[in-house]
Amino acid sequence: MFSVKDCGAYNLVSFDIPGGVISPADLANLNPPAVDGRKGVVISGRGPVWLFATLVHHYHPTAWVGCFDPRLGGAVVVQTHCPGIAVGQVIS
Repeated sequence: MFSVKDCGAYNLVSFDIPGGVISPADLANLNPPAVDGRKGVVISGRGPVWLFATLVHHYHPTAWVGCFDPRLGGAVVVQTHCPGIAVGQVIS
């Protein structure tokens, strides 16, 4: 379901939902991959908003978290602990 790619300043965590279907009950068994918490995390994939919310919460301890938006061509930062990275900033 998950893959991780080291992109230098951040880790790209992508997900693919097998069969394209996930239910809220599946969150209990969700195992997002470990990443280097000193870097940012970009979350990418097609899924429900509650799955993104769960992943943002999971990666909250990292430097910053962004959600990829293909319409913007980058990730929108949704939480940060890093000076110089602002909520609402788009990371290409």
